[in-house]
Amino acid sequence: MTRLTFTGNANAPVWSPDGQYIVFQVLGEGMSVTRSDGSGKPQPLTQSKNIQIPWSFTPDGKRLAFYEQDSKTFFDLWAVPLVSESAGLRAGKPEVFLQTPADERTPSFSPDGRWLAYVSDESGTFQVYVRAFPDKGGKWQISNNGGWLPMWSHNGHELFFEALDNHIMMAAFTVKGDSFVVDKPRVWSEKQIGGLTLTSRNVDLAPDGKRIVALMPVETAEAQKAQNHVIFLENFFDEVRRRTATQGK
Repeated sequence: MTRLTFTGNANAPVWSPDGQYIVFQVLGEGMSVTRSDGSGKPQPLTQSKNIQIPWSFTPDGKRLAFYEQDSKTFFDLWAVPLVSESAGLRAGKPEVFLQTPADERTPSFSPDGRWLAYVSDESGTFQVYVRAFPDKGGKWQISNNGGWLPMWSHNGHELFFEALDNHIMMAAFTVKGDSFVVDKPRVWSEKQIGGLTLTSRNVDLAPDGKRIVALMPVETAEAQKAQNHVIFLENFFDEVRRRTATQGK
């Protein structure tokens, strides 16, 4: 175990594809980057007072997708070019990918870098969508009953996401030219995962596509009781007075 940050305001870590860097959010400052082996100190990558959540690298590591909060449009999708130098990872000028009155989050690059999956509440509920990268104007809706956290399979033919009832869903797809053809999503596992939030991941897919790691809820009543309990102390101040009086003597 290696501690990489010491300021207490770091959040949302993302690995670079080569495993050498970790980019993370710094509250009120933008995004920073640090070497994953613990050598050196974290360095600013972008600077912004807006909330910026790093989310996904292109496969070649030359671009990072993130979502940023705006006072008028809430969260929008951005991408920033990156250059790896001897001194570390350096960012170019961030570019808007999608900015609408809706709330857009979690931009995830496909394994070939051609597509970007994300979520938007433009319909009134968060759903998963896919657009080409760079954006060519086409848009394909993946989920139909709400969705969150899109994750691309390694084989390039499946897109996973989390349903709003905490089931992991999977939708098979094919690419025909510039069109994205997707099948009806199906439940990938009957097990419900736990801890769905709008600012962090509670599930992720391994790069080789062979494993999913997830936060899981406590399954048994006995374990649930062990996790959630209340201790009630009676006559607390009488005990404090008794102890302090004894110490005074």
